[in-house]
Amino acid sequence: MAPPAPLLAVRGSEGLYMVNGPPSFAESTAFRRDSGKNCKAVAFSKDGSLFAWCNGEKVNVVNVTSAELLRSFDLPKTVCLEFSPKNTVLATWQPYTTAKDGTAGVPNLQLHDLKTGKCLKSFIQKKMQNWCPCWADDESVCARNVNNEVHFFENNNFNTIANKLHLQKVNDFVLSPGAQPTKVAVYVPGSKGAPSFVRLYQYPNFAGPQSALANKSFFKADKVTMLWNKKATAVLVIASTDVDKTGASYYGEQTLHYIATNGESAVVQLPKNGPIYDVVWNPNSVEFCAVYGFMPAKATVFNLKCDPVFDFGTGPRNAAYYSPQGHVLVLAGFGNLRGQMEVWDVKSYKLISKPVASDSTYFAWCPDGEHIVTATCAPRLRVSNGYKVWHYTGPVLHSHAVPPGEELWHVCWQPCPDGAFPAQPVKYQAVPGELPGAEPRPAQAYRPPALRNRPAASSKLHEDEPPQNMKPQPGSSDKPLSKTALKNQRKHEGKKAAKQEAKGDANQEPAQSAPQSAPRSTAPAVTSGDPDVDKKIKNLKKKLKAIEQLKEQAAAGKQLEKNQLEKIQKETALLQELEDLELGL
Repeated sequence: MAPPAPLLAVRGSEGLYMVNGPPSFAESTAFRRDSGKNCKAVAFSKDGSLFAWCNGEKVNVVNVTSAELLRSFDLPKTVCLEFSPKNTVLATWQPYTTAKDGTAGVPNLQLHDLKTGKCLKSFIQKKMQNWCPCWADDESVCARNVNNEVHFFENNNFNTIANKLHLQKVNDFVLSPGAQPTKVAVYVPGSKGAPSFVRLYQYPNFAGPQSALANKSFFKADKVTMLWNKKATAVLVIASTDVDKTGASYYGEQTLHYIATNGESAVVQLPKNGPIYDVVWNPNSVEFCAVYGFMPAKATVFNLKCDPVFDFGTGPRNAAYYSPQGHVLVLAGFGNLRGQMEVWDVKSYKLISKPVASDSTYFAWCPDGEHIVTATCAPRLRVSNGYKVWHYTGPVLHSHAVPPGEELWHVCWQPCPDGAFPAQPVKYQAVPGELPGAEPRPAQAYRPPALRNRPAASSKLHEDEPPQNMKPQPGSSDKPLSKTALKNQRKHEGKKAAKQEAKGDANQEPAQSAPQSAPRSTAPAVTSGDPDVDKKIKNLKKKLKAIEQLKEQAAAGKQLEKNQLEKIQKETALLQELEDLELGL
């Protein structure tokens, strides 16, 4: 029997309520709407069975299926909520405040036992960033970053610190997902000329320099993002600087590093310069997708050897989202882009659909792997707030726009246990939509009145690169060629074609009549009789040809080096020298 469709929680100025998942989309009668206008935070448990929210008066916890109120906590200022993986503990965070006389405030991070309702432990946690303790999936280990060291607690006993990981200055850490043994990735920023580094440890082996599973050091890192794959065999590290000292980008500089628990590490070579917008693991844990480069951005899938598997070419995109089953990939351009999406079949790398979700600020896959939700939420955008539920083949199945004067703050799907929805065969034919043609076509580029009745000419600033399969063909042991190798290959092929053409011309000459062949044979034979002068003429022509190529590159927008610009400035002198030599013949 198929599991029930996941619910969609909707939070806004109209209150908090839940909508039934596809295909009905009616408001759920099991969850009683909270009409308060001050709902600050919501959270589902990892398995989707429990739901908690703060309405500005209390924090309530209900059973989603029965709608039974399980617990209520008097914490009106709570703005963050999180369940532990097995629903044992509810963590709540309120903004930290100090007394008027400057004395320390009361602990603002509380951990509550959901079975008894008691507060297990309270901590002072001043920053909202990384406020929540991290649990292993079986809750055997829980960890917090305290004063640049990581404190570990075991079996939810928060009164005793079971272990500490103390390095020079631990800035961030991430626990691995999945079963035991638990692994931890830690980041230590560089100082006084020393590089930053990320190390992987297996809990609780922290003692000694040889205890680390893997280590990767790098310069140019003010902050990092660490991403474990689902099987906890490798970590991707996006290292970022706040300022790009070369002046090439407003976004600073980013580099992508791969670190495996077996000790292997590598820098992921990205063929296009520019920011790294997004990196995501495929749930199968054997490949990942990166979106990077100055607009139009490239998107590439890499394997665990950091070799490219498939290049999606360039396009208006800054995000990537794998379906929970890993069989479909969505590349999207949200934020300051138009909301164009590309939906790809991951197995065959074929394009399924290209829907457009204009002005979207939020995207999430439904756990069933068939549907997605896009939303326009405040405060990112305060107009045209609402959400849409799509099928990945393109049609909008349900749309809700909030009334004028109201705001939508957040929507989220009810999670489901792993394996609840097995992967279904990928569909290419669009499913029937309840809202045909609901999405308006993107606005056309402005054309002045004098050109409106003429055929449209292509005026692209950049020619989009097409998708390219980077896997070696069956029966071929060749690796995918790099950009430079492809360029050299084309150059060799061009020379080969030119030689064959010259041979063809030479073979045709004897067959032609004598009067026609005479001028041909005499034209190239104009020489000075002096080999040194002929050699100079040949070299000058070669230099002028190189200058022409540089001028073409500059016209195409490429930034030339100083020595290349100096070459172009010498063109007039070279032409004069060539003319003098030819006149002397």
